[in-house]
Amino acid sequence: MESIYYVLSWACHRKCKHCYESRFRPYVRGALRGVVDEAKATFPRVIANLPDELRYLDLSAPSETEPGGYVARPGRIIVAGGEVLVDPVREEVLYPALEAMQAKYAGQGVRVIVQTTGDLVTPAIVDDLLARGVWMISCAGMDDFHVGMEGEKRVPLQERLREMFEAAGMRDSVLGVTVRDWSDQARDTPVYSFFGATEDAWIGKIWPRGRAWENSLSKATILDNFCNAWSGGLNFLNRGFSGSEVSIDPNGDVFPCCLKTAVPLGNLREERLEAILDSLVGHPAFEAIAAGHPERMGTSHGWDLARFLEESRTVKPNGEPYRNLCIGCDSFHRKVLGPEIERLRSERLAALQAAE
Repeated sequence: MESIYYVLSWACHRKCKHCYESRFRPYVRGALRGVVDEAKATFPRVIANLPDELRYLDLSAPSETEPGGYVARPGRIIVAGGEVLVDPVREEVLYPALEAMQAKYAGQGVRVIVQTTGDLVTPAIVDDLLARGVWMISCAGMDDFHVGMEGEKRVPLQERLREMFEAAGMRDSVLGVTVRDWSDQARDTPVYSFFGATEDAWIGKIWPRGRAWENSLSKATILDNFCNAWSGGLNFLNRGFSGSEVSIDPNGDVFPCCLKTAVPLGNLREERLEAILDSLVGHPAFEAIAAGHPERMGTSHGWDLARFLEESRTVKPNGEPYRNLCIGCDSFHRKVLGPEIERLRSERLAALQAAE
């Protein structure tokens, strides 16, 4: 894979109105212990079931030494939340998970990115992260939806962060908010970045998910195809080549996109990621997602384009009419694809059991 987006824990210190996942919120006492214990129990199995070699061929970089070949690059794992720097997630889950990744991918140059809102970062935490092999610290809370980060209010925090990052020997990644191709980030020097749900970002239209949906914040229309973009399902089946990415939940569920389909593809507590993805290759619905055309996922199941577009219509909680392909995708998963996913899972697990 080029990229694995691993949501390590549901715990967060914020409850942002635009969040795509309602489970990202503050937890206290027993509830906090519950989500921490879930993450602690799950991450060793998830990491064990990731590919043993995390590299990809960059289709934008033909090899100069191998005719017909492509430059091989190390893959990356984006470790996110919630907020992975909150106590006790940081000490009990994040640091041990980073150490496990460091051990698994020793010598491979795999890029590990820790995504954080930014406001909990301290010089000591920066040192702890770099000591555990983190290559990028990505501050994702730089937008008007995060309380205290509106407009110019976030500038002082960005300046403090920049100062502590550079004091630790890190450099600015200089990645634009609309650029998700990190193939030019070839140097080993650790980097930092800032982004958020701003108008010019790839998430600027706000996904129709979680509290963002509950608060009727998505501005996407039927023409905004989140699937056909970075963090969408585009190329998720192209294992071993650029553009391939999957998302993983704290319980080990695997999805083709960060938005998350209505039904997970499988679970990494019980089987390997390669087995899950390889079982989906050639299936019309999943190939349509990987091609960035979710409106085509139901053609082999009697859902023509007109039916899919009709299923993509709904009403926001505030009563406004809404149309987006993600809504049609959700409907197709719930009405048709769910049993098919379960059938494929059962076949994989039966084959795994027979091989033992």
